[in-house]
Amino acid sequence: MPLKQGLKKVLVIGSGPIIIGQAAEFDYAGTQACRTLKEEGLEVVLLNSNPATIMTDTNIADRVYMEPITVGTVTKILKREKPDGIIANLGGQVGLNMALALDTAGILEKTGVPLLGMPLDAIKRAEDRELFKQTMQDIGEPIPESAIVHSTEEAVVFAETIGYPVIVRPAYTLGGTGGGNAGNRDELQVIVEKGLKNSPIKQVLIERSVAGYKEIEFEVMRDDNDNCITICSMENIDPVGIHTGDSIVVAPAQTLTDEEYQMLRYSALKIIRSLKIAGGCNVQYALDPFSKKYYVIEVNPRVSRSSALASKATGYPIAKVTTKIAIGYSLDEIPNTVTGVTTACFEPAIDYVVLKVPRWPFDKFVFGDRRLGTQMKATGEVMAIDRSFEAAFLKSIRSLEIGITGLRLAELKNISDQNLRERLKIADDERMFILAEAFSRGSSIDDVWETTRIDKYFLKKMKNIIDFAQHIKSNELDKEILQEAKKMGFSDVEIAEIKGITENAVRQLRKEHNILPTYKLVDTCAAEFDAVSPYFYSCYELENEALHDTQVRKVLVVGSGPIRIGQGVEFDYCSVHCVWALRDAGIKAIIVNNNPETVSTDFDISDRLYFEPLIFEDVMNIIEEEQPEGVVVQFGGQTAINLANPLTRENIKLLGTTNDSIDRAEDRNRFDMMVEKLGIPRPPGISVYTVEDAILAAQKIGFPVLVRPSYVLGGRAMEIVYNNEELEQYMQTAAKINREHPVLVDKYLLGKEIEVDAVCDGKSVLIPGIMQHIERAGVHSGDSMAVFPAYSLSSEITDKVIDYTRKLALELPVIGLINIQFVEYENELYVLEVNPRSSRTIPFISKVTGIPMVKLAVEIMLGKSLADMGYKDGLQSPPEFFAVKVPVFSFNKLEQVDITLGPEMKSTGEVMGIDRSLKMAIYKGLIAAGLEIPKKGTIVATIADKDKEEALPLLQKFAQNGFKLVSTHGTAKALQQIGVEAEIVKKISEGSPNIVDLIREGKVDFCVNTLNHGRRPFSDGFQIRRAAVELNVPCLTSLDTLKVIQEVIREVDNMQDLEIYSLQEYIAQQ
Repeated sequence: MPLKQGLKKVLVIGSGPIIIGQAAEFDYAGTQACRTLKEEGLEVVLLNSNPATIMTDTNIADRVYMEPITVGTVTKILKREKPDGIIANLGGQVGLNMALALDTAGILEKTGVPLLGMPLDAIKRAEDRELFKQTMQDIGEPIPESAIVHSTEEAVVFAETIGYPVIVRPAYTLGGTGGGNAGNRDELQVIVEKGLKNSPIKQVLIERSVAGYKEIEFEVMRDDNDNCITICSMENIDPVGIHTGDSIVVAPAQTLTDEEYQMLRYSALKIIRSLKIAGGCNVQYALDPFSKKYYVIEVNPRVSRSSALASKATGYPIAKVTTKIAIGYSLDEIPNTVTGVTTACFEPAIDYVVLKVPRWPFDKFVFGDRRLGTQMKATGEVMAIDRSFEAAFLKSIRSLEIGITGLRLAELKNISDQNLRERLKIADDERMFILAEAFSRGSSIDDVWETTRIDKYFLKKMKNIIDFAQHIKSNELDKEILQEAKKMGFSDVEIAEIKGITENAVRQLRKEHNILPTYKLVDTCAAEFDAVSPYFYSCYELENEALHDTQVRKVLVVGSGPIRIGQGVEFDYCSVHCVWALRDAGIKAIIVNNNPETVSTDFDISDRLYFEPLIFEDVMNIIEEEQPEGVVVQFGGQTAINLANPLTRENIKLLGTTNDSIDRAEDRNRFDMMVEKLGIPRPPGISVYTVEDAILAAQKIGFPVLVRPSYVLGGRAMEIVYNNEELEQYMQTAAKINREHPVLVDKYLLGKEIEVDAVCDGKSVLIPGIMQHIERAGVHSGDSMAVFPAYSLSSEITDKVIDYTRKLALELPVIGLINIQFVEYENELYVLEVNPRSSRTIPFISKVTGIPMVKLAVEIMLGKSLADMGYKDGLQSPPEFFAVKVPVFSFNKLEQVDITLGPEMKSTGEVMGIDRSLKMAIYKGLIAAGLEIPKKGTIVATIADKDKEEALPLLQKFAQNGFKLVSTHGTAKALQQIGVEAEIVKKISEGSPNIVDLIREGKVDFCVNTLNHGRRPFSDGFQIRRAAVELNVPCLTSLDTLKVIQEVIREVDNMQDLEIYSLQEYIAQQ
């Protein structure tokens, strides 16, 4: 059945900002959906608030609304655009929840606009815990014993009836938000309280724990004609009890008997048919390892994280097929774009092993709770493909970019056997390395299985790796051992470390013995048909399937790897635009990346895709295979930049800015010499290698100082310290990062932060615009609100920004993109940082100015000038509107992480607010970021002495606007002295009811809490901030943000009547 009758215009609801539990997989799915709709000749209207994604580019949808994803916004779009249908099941949990909210509010009925694809009834029956339970019982599918509760009292009664442990699952949430494993009454009460707060319908499921069962997933697809197929089976290496997003997942499932596989496949198809799901769907099972008993744990009636993995693992374009089904096609009418000959009704078959390994943020949050449970904590993931489990596993470890080459973690070598056994019992982010350490100390597979319940098949595979490492160590590195090591997935670096030689020596030895990788195609059909999509992985076998046309020009683009704090989807955006620009220029674009969630690893984005680790050996192997005319490292964040030096040493041509120019910006002494030569002020600073040097430097410069290692991204291990004690602590903990590079000690200037992204061709410098941060310097640029265009700079400072940007870009010299951060302090402009590469604000600036910065940079790399492309030197005219980039945090997913903002980046994503009024743009941004700003209510304020002078007048204004103020003794007394009434509440140490009790009882609407010097992890302030974040109470730690909220709160009433415009309309007005 072809396109649905009367379908001309479709509204697609996106997923909003990237948070833990909902990452870039929805950018990939949403982009694929919009492109598919446009291919069908439909007009596409998109609502999404995330400026960092490809999906919100103006060429992906005909009209892009960068507005908060609320019922109010959707209602305005429906009225303005009059679409013929809505697609909501590609926007993750946000999209599904919005579909339900529109239904509940009566909007769908009132407007008559249908939901395409996934029926509302299917969403409700899969997402509502009560309806799901009823549906499974109706069709005879087993689910764990459970009860739906709406209060902690009900939860305790049920749990004590069936016995602990129990699992808590809130309804309509993602990434297990607010859920967890409870082993006793106290734990249960805390988790349920949090879960009820996180569930939009205040409903939680308490179910009997089936921890220890195998966790199996099936990705299935159904159309409206009831054709159903399974796309992929997946198996979590960890047993049930750890969120699948925090588990290592292998595809296809490795340990199922054929009977078990067919039993679960039959069940998955039965479920998708009974729910009448149209499109892709994920079903999760718990399977008893000792019998054929299984339970259905969860059904996701939408494209999910697992769909992205299944799609990239098999080459089956799940989002594209789901979209085609939504607009009326059946599976047998949709061609399989990978083979070009079969249809989407053909079940994929794979003859290789795929692994997904999570990337956790604990390198950023050293005090965070690292234990893994049912609430997801990973920010991203990597995927690796190879012929064996061992090889794919080792590939994925080196793809994580955590400075580890194999399975042995140096820190674990010194822990006691007793401590090791304890750590085996409780899963955390280092679990695989702990298993490896246990095997290297002689533990048997049975011993480890007894403690972890990880299937013996996987334990055997891990033990194989450890045993073979010992074999390499004990024997001479001859051809046979080297061949076997490479086949098993050992990297040159790891072999070199085991043998005590250099990586280069191993590489040379490989070449002498002709031990070289071959490349295999991902073809969806186990080589039964020829594949047309060029999508490869490496292995050490004989046949090479990567064929080459020696007549074409080709360039290799290095991607950005897993999403992590500090290096998000923005860099994937830049990599994709680079590939598109190369293809537009008639050059074959080859990309290497390992992130299954992203647009760059979609099967039809580049001319050729290599799914490989982004380390020197793997990238160099591809260069030797492909022989490109150049390599681009400018768009893949620090991951790609880190390859500039080793590739230059091998005489590989880097397109754009040279390695020497990159080093001039990154190396402290060379950078200082350059700014001195140019006459550009910078905060005084000194490079140090030891604690003693650091203390001398700080005394010379004067506290407070900003300390950080050189060569970092995302402000990693960057801190402001106020005294010697803090400095010593910093040098001992954070400064272990890299012994090769020094620690930088700079004078900390508390001023106005200004940021610029520019394009340089070596002669001219184009500055699309200047951004001004709302929070003062000291809050990482990725965590502060950035306003474009700058709204309160003097003409003198603006001229200096332009002058310094031009001087720095031309002096380096930059060929392509450059990002510069400045601070205005006491009417002088200082340069803080220069990054001669793409930055996290490139997508934002490109969207709001309409200037395709990445495309210009690529054209420049290929030899064009800015003038050739019709662009003038200098600053472009500012627009008539304001755009505000607002950070989004995932603190409620990470326990024991302090939410205070500083120079170390903590946000996982961002949203954009856009409007002709600055205050309204800020307000929209805050709403889109999930900050519910009350117009009235109770504010709890605890203000550090150093901030009282500035904070008191702000709090006074809130009181005048009708807010009730509650404070601890010191702040209340200070408020009373300026005539402001404030209720006094006890500190935690003073007994109950105290400040945290008030928050837990729901008597607080928002918190203001500023930090005293020092970073004690469990201070009163820390506990207040954590209580607020866990119960979704807005908590501000920056007075700059408080001031902005104070100003915008008065605009709230005007919001309802506000006209909304698409991004295309805003840009057309420039």
